[in-house]
This record gives sequence, C-alpha cells and structure tokens, in this order.
Amino acid sequence: MKILLAGANGYIGTRLIPILLEKGHTVVCMVRDKRRFHEQNDYSERVTLLTGDLLKKESIEAIPSDVDAACYLVHSMAQAADFAALEALSAHNFAQALNKTNCKQVVYLSGIVNDTGLSDHLRSRRHVEDVLKECKAAITVLRAAIIIGSGSSSFEIIRDLTEKLPIMTVPRWVYTKSQPIAIRDVLGYLEGVLLNENAFDKTFDIGGPDVLSFKQMMLVYAKVRKLKRYIITIPFLSPKISSYWLYFVTSTSYSLAQSLVDSMKNETIMKNHDIDGVVKRDCLGYEEALQLAFKKIEQNSIVSSWKDALNNGYLTSRFMDQIKVPQNGTLEYKVKQPFHRDSADVLKNIMAIGGSRGWYYWDWIWSIRGFLDKLFGGVGSRRGRTSNISVSPGDVIDFWRVLLADKLNSRLLLYAEMKLPGEAWLEFKIIERNGKTFLSQVATFRPRGLWGRMYWYLMWPFHLFIFKGMARRIVNFEEAQR
Repeated sequence: MKILLAGANGYIGTRLIPILLEKGHTVVCMVRDKRRFHEQNDYSERVTLLTGDLLKKESIEAIPSDVDAACYLVHSMAQAADFAALEALSAHNFAQALNKTNCKQVVYLSGIVNDTGLSDHLRSRRHVEDVLKECKAAITVLRAAIIIGSGSSSFEIIRDLTEKLPIMTVPRWVYTKSQPIAIRDVLGYLEGVLLNENAFDKTFDIGGPDVLSFKQMMLVYAKVRKLKRYIITIPFLSPKISSYWLYFVTSTSYSLAQSLVDSMKNETIMKNHDIDGVVKRDCLGYEEALQLAFKKIEQNSIVSSWKDALNNGYLTSRFMDQIKVPQNGTLEYKVKQPFHRDSADVLKNIMAIGGSRGWYYWDWIWSIRGFLDKLFGGVGSRRGRTSNISVSPGDVIDFWRVLLADKLNSRLLLYAEMKLPGEAWLEFKIIERNGKTFLSQVATFRPRGLWGRMYWYLMWPFHLFIFKGMARRIVNFEEAQR
C-alpha cells in the first residue's frame, strides 16, 4: 500500500517511517526541505520525497493520485497569536489536495479533548479534526494524552524538573490527571488503524493503563531514578509565573512553556476504550515506558527529539538556506590550530561538541551565556543534544542549530538560535595543506545595526581566550580525560 506521511521530519513521523517500510508499505514523505531529510535519515533512499509547505496550497499539488492512505502528523506548539488559524489552514489545504487523489483514509494524531474549558491548543486540535473531515476519504482520529519516550517533550520536561530540583514548589496543575502512553504504543496504534476498515470514520482515545497526576509522574520518575524528591504545592502561582518557572527550569522555550501550562489545566483521560475492539494491544505502563526511554538514552539510540523541531521565532522552515555563510557585511574571528594526531580522532571530538561533552574550554562561560539567553527570552543551553555520538543537519546542540555535519569533508557548521543583535555561524573544519593538518575554526557574525557591531566588539576579549582554548582542547582531547 502507498502511504502519504505529512510531518515526516517530526518526532512521531521520523519513528513511524521505518515501521511502515518494515510492513512492506510504499512511503511518500511530505517535507518542507529535502536536504534536511536526506541528511537526517539513513532510509531516505527507500522513500519518495515530496517538497511542500502546507500553508501554500500550490506547493502540495504534486501528491500522487494513487496514495491509499495518509497520516497527518502536523501540529504546532508555537504561541503565535494566529497559530489556530494557521493549523486550520494547513489542514484545509491538505484535505483539498487529498480530494484530488484516490486516498481511502486519513489518520490524524490528535489530543484527548474530553475535558471542559479546553486550552487554546487542545481546542485547535479538536478544530483540525473537523477541518480534516472535508476529505472525501474516511477519517480516523487517534486522541492521545502525554506521550512518554526518549526525546518526547513530556518525558524531557518531567526529566528536567525531577533531576534538577530536589525540592519543588509547584502550581496546582500538578494535580491534574492524565493517562500517559508510551511512544511505542502510539506507533503501534497508528500502524494498526491504517487501512483498517473497522477504524474508518471513527475517533478513538488511546492511553496506557495508568491514570496519574503530574505530581505522581514526577515521583514515579524519582523512584525509578532512585532520587528523593519533595514537592510543595503553591496554590497562588499564576499561569504566567508558572510558565516562567517551567521555562527557566526546563529546556522548553517560553512560548512552549505557555502552551504547556495552558493545557495542563485539562485532564486528559480516556473516556472510551473502543480502540480495543479494533487494535488489540497490551500497552506499557508509565514506569515501563520510563525504563524503555532510559534504555534508549543509555544506548545513544534516540531516534528523534522534540527539541529538533523548528520553533517559530527562531528559524524559518528554510533554515538550511543559511548553509552558505555570508562573506559580505560580516565580522569574523578565525583560529587555525595545527595538530599531528589522527584526523579521525579530531573529527570525532568536533562532532561530539556540546551537550554532556561540553565546549571543551571555559564551560562555565558557555553556561552563563545560556542563562543570559534564557533571561532575555531565548532558548538557553539546556536543550543539549539528541545523541552524544551522532549529529545530523537540523539537530540542536545547546543554543545552536546544526546546518551541516559532513564527515566526508570533515566539516561541522552551526547556526545560532540564541537572542542576538544579528546572525552568527560557528564552523569547524579539518584542512590538510602542504603536508600539514589544521583545525580551522571560524566564528562569523552578521551584525544588525550599530548595536550589533557594539555587541561583537564587547565579546571580542572573550573570543580571544575561548575560541583559541577551544581549538587547542579539541585537537588534544582524549576520551579518558572525561
């Protein structure tokens, strides 16, 4: 069967593709940028790629007419004032494009919306369900609550809060109940309802066997990790204060923190178990889902992470266009560090930069810069890395976005997502010339106005020490040092 996947670069989509391929389906992936997909996935040659922006209906007219089913895994947690209208427009354009094909079924992963007084984002999810009913094809809606898996936003937030805070003063929403579900079970349900006629034109709640409050989820996490944690509820914390609290303690952006706090007032518990009659599945419990996530992290086999999603306000969907570092109107700081060891070892050190490895030199300065970025509404440095051993275009490394990770040409190019009065690139490259080998490290800054230039020159003294020290440590670093 031919399956169209909208949202193929997302957290769910990236994990669903190999499952569909293993089942023998032909998979057509709709992406906004083929370059990122090719670099990110080792199965990119086994799927058909379509480039399209769902907000521009003319760009998605190339959907094959012979698709049998479609999975719509597109949604946003951005806090743009018109996000609901944009989500509705994307769904409308997708439905209209599918109506020109022979598609028999559309599967949409939504959120559980059984509570009253829904948050803006849950209300938008519910509206998208209605918009997708414009499709001539049968609609199947799977409504999930909190998804637990390595790299999922819910797991990472619970992890951040519980690992970092021995004593937590928390808002009242920690008593809101939810029915968490393992990412493995979400994927199983998605695959199970595809082209299953018993699921046509039906809506199902999906969840694991446990109903827990957010407080209970954090305490179970602490138990699994053998941590002692104390949680004190403060009833008068406003949503805005709660958002700032979540933003500073976890790796979320402020807009995402606002969205999460707004949604956490709603209980997300299954009201029906009709899915059991269509897809038979023994779902993992919450503690089992945590254990599985830890196992993936320990094995450095995190397939996808919510952190790698492109957030409105940082980069556009065409962020890969920044892969050519500008030459005009820019300021540069270059370091050329010679070395005599195996280039492969140095390249390995380059590709491992950031996250738990750190920045090799004056890590405390990078931490302060990350804290200041958070203070001014930026992403900060708490996002870390998806994997400690591999890196691909589109991945995040602390407050940088990977544009290029070219092992063949020994080059890593990063683009800054921190709050800056301009744009910044950081490039590492191994160069062999006249029988000598060098690590070339270039920081490029394109200032915005006078303040941008002032910022660069204020940072200049730090660059003198940081970048030279970093280059020296990268070429000399041995794994046993850590």
